[in-house]
Amino acid sequence: MKKIGVLNQGISEVIAGMGHKDQLVIGDCGLPIPQGIRRIDIALTPGVPGFLETLCVILQELEVESAVIANEMETVSPKMYEGVKELLGAVPIHRCSHEEFKEMNQKAVAVIRTGECTPYANIILNSGVNF
Repeated sequence: MKKIGVLNQGISEVIAGMGHKDQLVIGDCGLPIPQGIRRIDIALTPGVPGFLETLCVILQELEVESAVIANEMETVSPKMYEGVKELLGAVPIHRCSHEEFKEMNQKAVAVIRTGECTPYANIILNSGVNF
């Protein structure tokens, strides 16, 4: 039995299999997930687990080169935006419209669906290399 890091089998498997430039999405419970994209649903109840707590755990295991958020996050959900900036630190954050964001999901290795109910609490993490 795994005793440290991400204990969720699906998430651990996806992260271990990612290569440079692969994309992993963490989304709120309302983000549409395209057909054919792996869905890892960890939502238990509204708000659980939260988006930021999920992002924090993923960042402990995934080398992230850059991230993408919807423009709307900063204006509609400013506390969420500030939390994302704090967690990502020096990682560059790119922005696009929410519609463009949903289109970009079609290239993801997987989408992790959280229980988050805050609007626009979604992020695309672009995998980097750790050497």
